[in-house]
Amino acid sequence: MGIISWLILGLVVGFIASKIVNKTGSGLVMDIVLGVIGAFVGGWLFSFFGHTGVTGLNLYSFVVALIGALVVMLGYHFIFRRGQST
Repeated sequence: MGIISWLILGLVVGFIASKIVNKTGSGLVMDIVLGVIGAFVGGWLFSFFGHTGVTGLNLYSFVVALIGALVVMLGYHFIFRRGQST
């Protein structure tokens, strides 16, 4: 996948995952960054469990990246919300 494809997938997946996790989003740049990191994490998780990771711009890769982005965003919000509440 090219860098533009990763950015497009990261933007879409990051936006959707941020709306699922905290309902307001984290900002455009943070959504892209966490979405792209989530795509890598999702690909790693799926390959760890014996499945294929992100393969391109298709529905399967979208689901893999979304699951990874949700994991990354939940971890991100757990760390930063925990620090703000004390």
